[in-house]
Amino acid sequence: MQLVSITDFHGYLRPPSPADGGTIAGPDGKAQVVGGAAYLATHLKTIRAGHSNSVFFATGDSFAGWPFEVDSHADEPTVEVLNALGLEFDAVGNHELDVSKSFLVDHMAKGKCFGEVGVDSCFTDSTGRRFHGADFSFQSANIVDAKGRTIVAPYTIRWVRNHGRAYPVGFIGLTVPDTPVGSTSYQPELKALDPLASANRAAAELTRRGVKAIVLNMHDGGTDGSATYDNCVNPSGPAIDLARKVTPEIDAIVTGHWHAAFNCSIPDPAGNPRPVVEAANHGRLINEINVQLDPKTGEVLRDRTTSTNHAVTRDVTPDPQIQRIVDYWTAAGDRKYAEPVATITGDFTRTANAVGESTFADLAADVHLWTARQNGHADLGVIAAKPATGSTALRGDLLVANSNKPGDADGRVLLGESWEAYGYGNPVLTVSLTGAQLDAVLEQQWQTQPDGTVKFAPLAVSGNVSYAFDARRPVGDRVDPADVKIDGAVLDPAKTYRVAALAYTVIGADGYAAFKVATDPVRNNTDHETFASYLRTHKTLTPAPLTRVVQKG
Repeated sequence: MQLVSITDFHGYLRPPSPADGGTIAGPDGKAQVVGGAAYLATHLKTIRAGHSNSVFFATGDSFAGWPFEVDSHADEPTVEVLNALGLEFDAVGNHELDVSKSFLVDHMAKGKCFGEVGVDSCFTDSTGRRFHGADFSFQSANIVDAKGRTIVAPYTIRWVRNHGRAYPVGFIGLTVPDTPVGSTSYQPELKALDPLASANRAAAELTRRGVKAIVLNMHDGGTDGSATYDNCVNPSGPAIDLARKVTPEIDAIVTGHWHAAFNCSIPDPAGNPRPVVEAANHGRLINEINVQLDPKTGEVLRDRTTSTNHAVTRDVTPDPQIQRIVDYWTAAGDRKYAEPVATITGDFTRTANAVGESTFADLAADVHLWTARQNGHADLGVIAAKPATGSTALRGDLLVANSNKPGDADGRVLLGESWEAYGYGNPVLTVSLTGAQLDAVLEQQWQTQPDGTVKFAPLAVSGNVSYAFDARRPVGDRVDPADVKIDGAVLDPAKTYRVAALAYTVIGADGYAAFKVATDPVRNNTDHETFASYLRTHKTLTPAPLTRVVQKG
């Protein structure tokens, strides 16, 4: 039996650029140019040729793609490509839950439309038909809803045949356990069960059903010290730890999430080696595991198992069918990019004044408050204008001058421009903080570094908020609550406020640890979509004066 898999495809239909992983170190250490769905298809056909018992699957994060052409079309282009490639099933990755449980189980899996057909979802695909959902299934044994029920099947069974007899092979799906509280996949109504216990439980159930050959398809991974993609040197990480502990009933472990490349053989708790592999990301590698089953028992003959990571090089002829799909969605993405969403009368830039305030950061804070109020009560919006750690959602400027891109004009904001300027696929959350906790967040804009210097990591606040700080005061005591006003009222340390901010900020990834005490989270729309919606709703925008923050002295 041949097991062929990819992981963390992320909707990279077009060949990725070098910055997005378009190269990988080959066996000789030299960079090989890799990736692209049409090249992936050609390599898959070559690898699978002559194998009657071949199964092609993925290990999560297949969609929730970052390329504009897939992201702006509700990830439907990725599903069309994976359907055409013949994908059979997929482990649920954290990014499969970037929108909602319903987006995964109803829209992506079943083709159920949301919003306006052809505008928000259910676009016309390259064949002229409306999106119908995935032809493949999803598995996760450890992500459950509020009632403790798995949101998709925990495993799937495939049958292989030999001389007229059929043998069952089980594939257990696992999801990285921080998914319900991760920055992009933040889903407070879901819960992650312990991966080890979940895998053992699913394997025991498969064994009771007479399945003797079992594969763990887990969206969590690790790394190793090897510089090349088909080797294994001192592996480490959560998947490696689990591989050393999980039941010997599992015969092979395919991993993902870490975007790493390794091909390991690690003994199970009984001392028998089994493959533990990861095939990088963005369609750069294909993993192939060949196993032989005992024709009498259906058990895997471990000593005959082999595993290989194959590079998806671009020195082959791209598959014409897949290339047509890619070209179709690339053109659709270009048209989508050029859609006008608003007019601006002045530049919105990230250029900060002396107190860290900028026109674009202020606009983003206003967007957070606006989107939160579409979904309930919110008192203020906050965004990390220049985070203490991590990456920023403010990735560009919105300028009046014509960019000379198709469809642009002076003062016009294109959908693609808004996408590129703000956001990284993060949801806006509404959370509760007391006034004292909010003051603590504001204080963490100044952080003492190991060398004794003080780093300034300014936060932007929505237009209904103003505050003053005194940089002459000690770190941790620079914002007097009496100088903070929300809707004209002085901050009350004992009062609970509803604060709108990106999940990345709320979980502390931006470096403001005081945010992590927030409670009662409500998930709103994601950053790209809510920004475009704000622009379309407000139509014409003028930069606000930079008066929300003042410095004393």
